[in-house]
Amino acid sequence: MKMLKQAEIRQVFDAFKAHNSNPQTELIAPNAYTLLVAVILSAQATDKSVNKATESLFKVADTPEKMVALGAEKLEDYIKSIGLYHAKARHVIEMSRQLIENYGSAVPDTREKLESLSGVGRKTANVILNVVYRQKTMPVDTHILRIAPRIGLAAGKTPEKVEQELVACIPDEYMEHAHHWLILHGRYVCTAKSPKCAECCIRDVCAKNGV
Repeated sequence: MKMLKQAEIRQVFDAFKAHNSNPQTELIAPNAYTLLVAVILSAQATDKSVNKATESLFKVADTPEKMVALGAEKLEDYIKSIGLYHAKARHVIEMSRQLIENYGSAVPDTREKLESLSGVGRKTANVILNVVYRQKTMPVDTHILRIAPRIGLAAGKTPEKVEQELVACIPDEYMEHAHHWLILHGRYVCTAKSPKCAECCIRDVCAKNGV
């Protein structure tokens, strides 16, 4: 497997920045709490399917208190189009209770506190720390796990290993937006079966491992 050199990694992220200077999450959420709910719901589901379900949900439950008052059974009615909705509903209600009881209803700003919440693992915590608190974290989803080796940025086989490699190799000034650039690239350009290499902004530097 070919791995990019540091100068080439800079070329990759310079190209991403030139193409999209301010990438954003595609999950639609009006505040930090609803973003946390949306990220929990997005496990093994598309952002599009989550947004469709939460459009109505967030009109009636956009705070932990309103979500707890709604209850798991009624929450399921809103999210039953999303996979694993029974378990996700339980997690969201319990997470909301924990926010009320332990954090004054505010979304925590540390990994340890976030990962203490029901349904919140490392990737979800990384998303909140990055998107809400502008911390330089690297949430690794299926897109990043797939394209990081293809581009030549990381050789790891697990999300944790790829996260470590990316944090180590990506220059600090790109880290705030790096995971969004990579996710969007994997979602729309560097697709699994038929990557759109001809229209790729990093085609001249990409290692093209396995392509």
